[in-house]
Amino acid sequence: MYIEIDFNSEEAFYIQLRNQIIIGIARNQYQEGDSLPSVRQLADSVGINMHTVNKAYSVLKQEGFIRLDRRKGAVIALNEDKLQAMEELQKNLQVVLARAVCKGVSEEEVHQMVSHVFLEMKENEEFGHV
Repeated sequence: MYIEIDFNSEEAFYIQLRNQIIIGIARNQYQEGDSLPSVRQLADSVGINMHTVNKAYSVLKQEGFIRLDRRKGAVIALNEDKLQAMEELQKNLQVVLARAVCKGVSEEEVHQMVSHVFLEMKENEEFGHV
């Protein structure tokens, strides 16, 4: 698992970690049933506090991306409830789009960005990029 934390970013480390794991799932780098590194292993390899990794794993569990197993640790376990996922996406998207509108980003620019991101994920999935 390759995770890189931007220590100069204003974004919290646990959010960076969470986001990179979600992107990895979307790009098929991590599959249903895959075990994530232990909290200690990931903290050591990335250079952050164990509590930060634990917080990221807790958020991922709450959001339905992982489950915590006594023997296997954190395991990719995607939530199958699409309706709930769509509602959550819409809520998050409203905030992202409102921020974009405030910064003068056009609807066309948003569509182009979304298309680019989907294409990038599709290419990574097809070619098995990690």
